[in-house]
Amino acid sequence: TRDERRETSRGRGWVTRMVVQRYRRSAMWQKAKQLTVEVYRVTSGWPPEERYGLTSQVRRAAASVMANIAEGHGRVGSRELRHHLSIANGSVCETESFLLLGVDLRLTHEDDLVPALALSDEIGRMLISAINRIDSRGP
Repeated sequence: TRDERRETSRGRGWVTRMVVQRYRRSAMWQKAKQLTVEVYRVTSGWPPEERYGLTSQVRRAAASVMANIAEGHGRVGSRELRHHLSIANGSVCETESFLLLGVDLRLTHEDDLVPALALSDEIGRMLISAINRIDSRGP
């Protein structure tokens, strides 16, 4: 019918816009974005000699959380979504580890990490919950 042709003529661009809107509205992605901003804030005061070391690693790990959530939503199929959510969860753990190492190296004080660690904990719980929901649906 005419409506079906109109829908088909929209092509993949229409589907892509729907996916983009879906992940941007995701509380998980929004929290991951907040975590990335918070990590950049915390590490902005770290010494310049760490710019290409720990500072770079923790920033990339935090950005990887939100990037993998977005990429998972952009893929087709729940198996791929689950895979990227699992990678995002690993990046949450990596981010926390690097931040805590920053405390041990006296780059920051643990009190400065409270917002970032609270966000990472919340995101981790959200990711595990989403992964469990996907797993409960079965193959």
